[in-house]
Amino acid sequence: MMKKLAEEERTMVFYESPMRLVKTLNEFIQYFGAERQCCVSRELTKKFEENKRGSLQEVHDHFNEKAVKGEIVIVVQGKE
Repeated sequence: MMKKLAEEERTMVFYESPMRLVKTLNEFIQYFGAERQCCVSRELTKKFEENKRGSLQEVHDHFNEKAVKGEIVIVVQGKE
């Protein structure tokens, strides 16, 4: 399935658990490439909302260094 998604030209949206976030970002890096742009949003519309934008590698590194809680939405750029 990931190989097919790697060729998708449309923007993709994924809902993920906080416990799987870093693992999922790592898988995206393997299939989509480390430089593909993305945004991870946590706790949308709530008091402690957080949005981290950048390459998959930059966002992976950011969340790999901290404990993540809450509802997670990952938006990944489609293939150009």
